[in-house]
Amino acid sequence: MSRALPTSGSIRRRLTLQLVGSAAFLASLLFFIVLVFTRDVSQRTHDSILQASATSIMDSVSVRSGDVTVDIPYSALSMLGNVSDDRVFYRVAQNDRLLTGYGDLPLSDLLPQRGQPRFDTAPYKGDSIRMVTLARRISLNGQVSDVVISVAQTREGQAAQLAELTRTALQLGLGFFMIAAFLAIWAAQSSIRPLAELAEAVSRRGPKDLRPVRRPVPSEMIPLVTSLNRFIDRLRVSLSRSEDFIAEAAHRVRTPLATVRAQAEITLRRVERDENRASLREMIRAIDESSRAAGQLLDHAMVTFRTDSLLREEVDLGALSRELLNRLRPIAELKDIALHSDLPQTPALSGDPILIQNAVRNLLDNAIKYAPSESDIQVILRKEGAELRLSIIDEAGGFPSGDTDALTARFARGTNAEGTIGSGLGLTIAREVVEAHGGRLTIAPSQATGGPPAASPRREGSCVSLYFPVA
Repeated sequence: MSRALPTSGSIRRRLTLQLVGSAAFLASLLFFIVLVFTRDVSQRTHDSILQASATSIMDSVSVRSGDVTVDIPYSALSMLGNVSDDRVFYRVAQNDRLLTGYGDLPLSDLLPQRGQPRFDTAPYKGDSIRMVTLARRISLNGQVSDVVISVAQTREGQAAQLAELTRTALQLGLGFFMIAAFLAIWAAQSSIRPLAELAEAVSRRGPKDLRPVRRPVPSEMIPLVTSLNRFIDRLRVSLSRSEDFIAEAAHRVRTPLATVRAQAEITLRRVERDENRASLREMIRAIDESSRAAGQLLDHAMVTFRTDSLLREEVDLGALSRELLNRLRPIAELKDIALHSDLPQTPALSGDPILIQNAVRNLLDNAIKYAPSESDIQVILRKEGAELRLSIIDEAGGFPSGDTDALTARFARGTNAEGTIGSGLGLTIAREVVEAHGGRLTIAPSQATGGPPAASPRREGSCVSLYFPVA
């Protein structure tokens, strides 16, 4: 069982959180900057109107017949009424003597310098007011006199305006955050996409696809792809050496085994003692088992490595089966086994002819090896929908119940195979070949095959079928 790889978290999640966090910080900063700026502009605008009103009143101050007179113009107060519905207050004083207006209007702590307004915020009659104070020095009866004018207005309208500006700034900040967050998520996805595409391209490969990665990647990923290609190259070399070793080992094992078997048969003909002949027969049997195992190991290695780059050619499955039957007929005749075939003309399938021939040969070889003497073997080819079914039916007694599911595993053999030389790779090779071509292998009792009737009553056996897809 493979262990899950340790993880330090998701790069996409980390990058997204960092970018979204930065967007939230910038949105908050933008909100406060806009809020401070709009409040400052609103305050400046309101103060400018207050100053204009006070200046208009100051311009109406004059000296007549030795007295200071004030003729407050209508526009001086109406301009404040046009801004909002707040109440307006004013006071005109000469040397602390009230000339007109509200005498209880709060006085500024310090008199403003001449020509310079002074702004204050203070409570008045239960409300908060914004007040501007102007001072002007006049000559009265040969003496210098100070005229101080104050104009104030309640701040309810200004507060409502500031609240509206705050909502606008908040909406602006939220809008900025949403756009920035969307762009942050998009940037994170875009940044991770090359890595995800590389992982997907590698994961789509078959288990034996060892081509180097050639897709374009960002410069930051070049070291990763370079290391991956180096690993793939080392793995390919290792597998190639393994393939060569298996082929060489099988060849070098089979050649001396054949020599030893020939010498053992010659010796068997010469010895006369029964115990010696029995020992030589056991030796020959062991040599046959080793030779067959070496041959099938070589076949299995060839199938495993050849499926890496599956050759696609048009294969006539009927002609291929007839050729194999002709090759194996002398071996079957040694056991008095009759080979029968029903191989009509069918559409060609696309596949590797060497692998398909190897799969069919293993199945025929198994059928001949396990079938008893004076029995029949049927080879039937049919087109069923979008598949070609090649069935090999023997009279070898079949498989014990529940034993068929594991028979295609490597080195697995049925309980009825005791005493018969074999390696347990024949069905494995056939299954791997047909699955490499997108097909399947099935094992069933021969009575359920529905094949043509035999010349003589058919004994119990099995039917192994190969299903190949065709266009």
